[in-house]
This record gives sequence, C-alpha cells and structure tokens, in this order.
Amino acid sequence: LHAASTNRMVGDANSTAPPASGSTDDEPGWWNNPRAQDITFDVLAGCYAIIALVALIQLIRIQRRVPEYGWTTQKVFHLLNFVCASFRAGVFPFWREVDALPNAAARAALMDTPGLLFFTTYALLVLFWAEIYHQARSFPTGALRPTFVGVNALVYAFQGSLWTWEGAQPKVGTVLEKVSALFLASACAAAAAGFLVYGGRLFAMLRRFPAESRGRRKKLREVGAVTVTCATCFTVRAVMVCLSAFAETKDGLDVMNHPVRNALYYACCEIAPSALVLFILRKLPPRTRREGDERRTPRRERRGRDRGEVRGDDERREPLLGDEEEGRVRGRNRRDRD
Repeated sequence: LHAASTNRMVGDANSTAPPASGSTDDEPGWWNNPRAQDITFDVLAGCYAIIALVALIQLIRIQRRVPEYGWTTQKVFHLLNFVCASFRAGVFPFWREVDALPNAAARAALMDTPGLLFFTTYALLVLFWAEIYHQARSFPTGALRPTFVGVNALVYAFQGSLWTWEGAQPKVGTVLEKVSALFLASACAAAAAGFLVYGGRLFAMLRRFPAESRGRRKKLREVGAVTVTCATCFTVRAVMVCLSAFAETKDGLDVMNHPVRNALYYACCEIAPSALVLFILRKLPPRTRREGDERRTPRRERRGRDRGEVRGDDERREPLLGDEEEGRVRGRNRRDRD
C-alpha cells in the first residue's frame, strides 16, 4: 500500500502542469541523473529478489520437513512474501516502461498491487497472533478467519473498482486518487493497530510465563521487535500515502527523480520488516517422530522420559511466530509416546 496512484510520475505524457515552485525538478544534483535513478531502482529490485528467494527457500524447507500438515499459516505467509517481493523485483527494473504507460489506472495497478499483497501478508500474521491469544484465553476464534477474508476482499474489491473507474473516466482521476489514498491509509492504520493490540497482548502474556521457561526471553524479544517494526512501518506508510496524495507539489512517492526518497521509503516500509520477520522465522520445525526413531533419540531425553519427566518448555511454550508446525509436531510426538 503506497502512494504510486496518488501522484503522476515524471515524464507522464498526460501531465501538463508545470513544476511547482520549490520542486526539486529545478535543483541540480546527482539525483536528476537518469543513471542514478536506474541504479536506485535496480538496487531495490535486487533487495526484493533476495527477499523473494529467501521466502521461497524457507517455504520449500518447511514443506520438505513437515509435508503432512498442508498449507499452514506459516507456509501461506512465506508464499505471500515470495509473491509480493517477486512482483516488486519484476516491476522496478522496468520503471521507465511503466511510467510510459498511457493508462493511469494500469500504472497505479502495477505499482499498488504489491502493496496490497504486503498488507495481506502481514494481516495474516496479525490473524495468527489473534488466534493464539484467543485460544490461550479460551475466547471464541470462529469469527477471526471470516473477518480476515472479508477485510481483504473489501480492500481488493474497493481498490479494483477505483482502478476500473479511473481507467474508464480519466477526468475524475484526481478525485479518485485522493479517495484511494484515504482508503489505503485507513487500511494501513488498521494493520498498525492490529500489531499494537495483539502484539502487546502476546508480549504481556509471555511476561507472565515462569521465568525459568526456556525460550521465554527470546520470544519476548521477537514479539516485541516484530510488533514495534511492523506497527511503525504501517504507520509511516499511512502518513506518507496521505501526505503524497494531498501535497501541493508533485514530489510524492514514485516520482522517479527522487531516488533517495524512494529507497528510504521502500527500505523502511517493506524491505526492513520483511527481512526481520524472515530472519525470525528461519528456524525449521522438528521432524515428526516415526516408528524406528526411538533409537535415534538422545540418551538423556530417553532417561528423563522413562522417569516420567516432561520438559517444561514443551508444556508452556506458545507457537508465537514460526512454531505453528513445531507445536503440532510436538503434540503428535507426545501423543505417540503416550
């Protein structure tokens, strides 16, 4: 969700307005060099390509480790990350061709669709946290997934209708751009609020765990870091979308003679949170214990199990970020041992 649709790009054949006073178009500098512009967007494309590759590799690793669980939340999260980052990596190297498209709606769709996918990806993480919190507090969870699907369907349907309307009636494009900006900013603000609410609740719940619980401190750091980073990125995105839509000048986002501004925006609002969450989710779930695996179990674990000892970590640990499959596998292994 960003402000590509709220500003016409430099070189737009349909834009006849002269540069506004104070615009950096009149200021000399290396950022007006076409080569610098190309390098900036090539570097951004490379960063997104790395994120897409990491997400795909992690998805394949999880599928090979626990294929019996189908499309879990973690697998869908990695898939969406891969699709979103691949879209960015495919569009940015061809920004001049995108900029030259005569249809403003097509330009906006190419630049805004990855932002919509990014919103869905991290709304899925909020859903995952909400389900964990509701289950831990014995609250009903039946309405969470339908709400997630309904909100995303509304976002895509509304934004798609605006693109269609803008393509059919270009004269009302300016008004539609502002309506789109307000709507996307509201969606970003809702995502930020979701991270603050459920991230804060999970953080508070973790703090109540026994201090000797193994992994408690690590999970506190992970949940806190993801909550602060994602809430900040969506808040900044919402503010920037509104400022770019209602600014008097045309110096908003995706104006191609501002490579530093674009690089900072995408690095802070998409690349950094994606890299952080992928780093936290790097751990693979344990393999499902099958018949014949008993002899490969560590001797200390077998002795403790024979004495009736149960690791407190297995009993108290909540699958907060990347442990959905791990929690299922641990539960199955305990049932098999019983």
